[in-house]
Amino acid sequence: MRVAVASGSVTALCYPAADPAAPLTLVLGHGAGAPQTSDFMVAFAHALADRGFSTVTFNFPYMEEGRRLPDRAPVLEAAFRAVIAAVRDRAQAGRGRLVIGGKSLGGRMASHVAAAGLDGLAGLVFLGYPLHPPAQPQRLRAEHLARIREPMLFVQGTRDAFGTPEELAPLLAPLGPTVRVHVVEGGDHSFAVPKRWPVPQAQVFARVQDVIAQWLRALT
Repeated sequence: MRVAVASGSVTALCYPAADPAAPLTLVLGHGAGAPQTSDFMVAFAHALADRGFSTVTFNFPYMEEGRRLPDRAPVLEAAFRAVIAAVRDRAQAGRGRLVIGGKSLGGRMASHVAAAGLDGLAGLVFLGYPLHPPAQPQRLRAEHLARIREPMLFVQGTRDAFGTPEELAPLLAPLGPTVRVHVVEGGDHSFAVPKRWPVPQAQVFARVQDVIAQWLRALT
């Protein structure tokens, strides 16, 4: 579907669950360097829909327009809110609550939207939260997380250059028991494991998708 934003419109893709009365719908933003049609985003959207949760992905304005550099945070956040509103306007999505999140930048913008307040939000899912820029651990992007009241699931690889589970742990611990971190052993920022890793890549992804689906079911 097309979603109106300040600069024009962006495209959103809907991956419906088999059950149209699914209690939760996910809205996921893409990472900084690849659109919603990247292999990662498509695979996770399909997998979560197959596991019973309708999923919507979308392009941020800069990606829709073919620009390389992301827009400033207020523009990205406004686009996320516009997509959320459009999803809620669809009859089949209006039956349940929303979970928002995304890959890296998309997840961070979802956290900004939630921290500012969003009614009817069931939770947030972060697929590789960008805690800090690579090699700059002092530049943390976590202060606003304390303002989020909904449950949060962080999926983080142990080789993530943007922040490891160990770096996240002390920042998330004060936020309470509704915040969970799922550790992807050997995973990088996109949960990719080394070629000779004992667990095949497809199995690593499937395990992450199963964990997300289990967490979502607990929210219902």
